[in-house]
Amino acid sequence: MQITSIVAIYFLFWVMSAFVMLPFGVRTADEEGIAKVPGQAESAPVNFRPKKILVRATLFSTVLTTLFVLNFEYGWVGVDDINVFPDRPTIADQAAN
Repeated sequence: MQITSIVAIYFLFWVMSAFVMLPFGVRTADEEGIAKVPGQAESAPVNFRPKKILVRATLFSTVLTTLFVLNFEYGWVGVDDINVFPDRPTIADQAAN
């Protein structure tokens, strides 16, 4: 696998994990017992920490990318392993019977 492919896959995993981790650990003003500013949305976070999310997303995407590249190199899980649909008979198979 080329390094440019690995970087692209890492970037995709990073963006996906950053968006997935956004709602975790965030509390609203009602949950914290803090008075809301007039016009503030009910769901607005009080303790938003983007640096913490960036670090978590970086670590998580590093692990995912490492597992992906190792699976690509060693072939632990392939397409045949995740085939959830059983082989269906084709029209030619049905006509032969």
